[in-house]
Amino acid sequence: MSSSPTAPAMVDLRERATAALRRLVGRDDVDFRDGQLEAISALVEGRRRVLVVQRTGWGKSAVYFVATALRRAEGAGPTVIVSPLLALMRDQIGAAERAGIRAVTLNSTNADEWGAVSGALARGEVDVLLVSPERLNNPRFRDEQLPALAESCGLLVVDEAHCISDWGHDFRPDYRRIRDLLTTLPDRTPVLATTATANARVVTDVVEQLGAGGHDVLTLRGPLARASLRLGVLPLAAPEQRLAWLIAHLADLPGSGIVYALTVAAAEDVAVALREAGHAVAAYTGRTETSERVRLETALRDNEVKALVATSALGMGFDKPDLGFVLHLGAPSSPVAYYQQVGRAGRATERADVLLMPGPEDKDIWRYFASASMPRQDQADAVLRALAEAARPLSTVALESIVDVRRTRLELLLKVLDVDGAVQRVAGGWTATGAPWTYDAERYDRVSEAREREQQLMVDYERTDECRMAFLQECLDDDTAEPCGRCDRCVTPWFDTSIPEAAVNTARSRLERPGVVLDTRAQWPTGMDRLGVPLKGKIAPAIAMDEGRAVARLSDLGWGQRLRELLRGPDRAVPAEVVRACVDVLAGWGWQQRPAAIVSVPSRRRPELVGSLAAGLGELGRLPYLGALDLVEGGPVGEPGGNSAFRLANVWGRLAVGPGLAERLRGIPGPVLLVDDVADSRWTLTVCAGLLREAGAPGVLPLVLAQEA
Repeated sequence: MSSSPTAPAMVDLRERATAALRRLVGRDDVDFRDGQLEAISALVEGRRRVLVVQRTGWGKSAVYFVATALRRAEGAGPTVIVSPLLALMRDQIGAAERAGIRAVTLNSTNADEWGAVSGALARGEVDVLLVSPERLNNPRFRDEQLPALAESCGLLVVDEAHCISDWGHDFRPDYRRIRDLLTTLPDRTPVLATTATANARVVTDVVEQLGAGGHDVLTLRGPLARASLRLGVLPLAAPEQRLAWLIAHLADLPGSGIVYALTVAAAEDVAVALREAGHAVAAYTGRTETSERVRLETALRDNEVKALVATSALGMGFDKPDLGFVLHLGAPSSPVAYYQQVGRAGRATERADVLLMPGPEDKDIWRYFASASMPRQDQADAVLRALAEAARPLSTVALESIVDVRRTRLELLLKVLDVDGAVQRVAGGWTATGAPWTYDAERYDRVSEAREREQQLMVDYERTDECRMAFLQECLDDDTAEPCGRCDRCVTPWFDTSIPEAAVNTARSRLERPGVVLDTRAQWPTGMDRLGVPLKGKIAPAIAMDEGRAVARLSDLGWGQRLRELLRGPDRAVPAEVVRACVDVLAGWGWQQRPAAIVSVPSRRRPELVGSLAAGLGELGRLPYLGALDLVEGGPVGEPGGNSAFRLANVWGRLAVGPGLAERLRGIPGPVLLVDDVADSRWTLTVCAGLLREAGAPGVLPLVLAQEA
């Protein structure tokens, strides 16, 4: 597409825009939907800042691609689209190419192409550049690319703009950087922000940020009802019933679709169970490699699979117009997030089926993710103090040996502090800016309270006697809400509620199959000398533990739910059914050498549970139970959930093989089975294994009831 003017100035905007739209869609009979031309006119003729809040499938991408075509024909620079996900970028690039628009991306996966992309931009050969919000703060991109882009771009697009607002369901700190970018744009540069999931509070927040520099913002909002969706809720408390329903009825659903799960473990386990039952499905999570994600997205688009069993990693921007269904095995934490995900279905079909199967574990999962996303003042103060005292920039890894903050939380905290101006990312890591920073407790309390209200709204959605689509619209402050006439509240439930006994037995067999691999630690954390621990590099094979097993992850649908209840309660003797599950795990372990004895990790919270489990397994397996290691000076210290370096430092020197246990270990002909209740960082198990190996154990096989991850 040429960057020089090609359309006569006298040609009416509607005619030029309609021609561009028809090139984009590839049809000569297509016309604009309500609001699309108004948005294009405001951007192209008015050079305004515009917020578009429209339902998924309305055609927000058509607005910015048509506006791009018109702006480029006028001689303007390329459109810059800030887009939150690689999957969304891939779809946007594909749509642009079909319309003859040259689109490229700069992201973390194509750093080797940055030079070529920069050259193409300089030569005017790029119509659309897509970048992630995180890229806005990459030192190289921020210093070398961004100033020129801000000066020359013909249109700035902020896609999924609800991410700007910390009131939004998918707030991202990096999106706050867009406000700073807006202040660097030439005065007449048009800006478009789009979203399908913004209530009134989010709209107000986004408008305030888009107006940075005193600009007026035009808000175009349409009705959010989706005429193609049939909504329903099927409350089945038992996990085997929910999985059984899927096994029995997945094939009956129209076309291909998405089955959402709340955790990676649940998505992977459900995918395995459905495949074993004969369904063509695959798991898609945050752990899925980029190349595999692309392959799976293509397989779903081409209907080569019946469904992807996915976490929210498959969310914003995935585009399959004929997606036939969206099911949720567990509820998202807000109706707004739920509306976002079900909006993937039925964009170009007369009917798409949407079913929610909530579970009793949902609230625990909501609480976990909510707490993980909120910064803590003590941790923020520790990070700022460490950076201020450092003589040079500190990497995230280096910070981990100075402040006790887990990696994911530390990365989020650094982004928040960066956006607030207290720290800056530079070559080599992070530095403190010296700017004053105050923990905004009032703001975070408000956000926390809002999220709790949204969680309750999700429960209300599950229980409502009113129209479900209208309920979701009202949660998004859509005043056009009215009964849809299709959901399971407006008419008789459209879904089959029967669950064949054979499917229940299949599901129960899968969920009651205990056993999760517990990987070994291969290397000591970096910077342990700063914490007074003389360890570095690889863990020597002579003191390493062997691969272990857990009965289940605490996030698992089957045994995970039972173990959560057991570990939440008072300390007591291990239930017989849990011992049997451990025996099943041992039977299927496949070790090279059978354990010759049992040792337990000393537990301060659950001594009876761990001790009775070790003794019970010894009795059943006819193995001597040698007792527990000793606690030194009260045992391990520090709170759960810290980062790897501090977790190891808090365990190091706090456990010992006492004289009695050392005597009993002498001459043991095989590995020791090391028993504990919960594994999180695995450093307690690693340290115990090293002590047992040094005391003469030929090997150490860890067995725990539950794995945190």
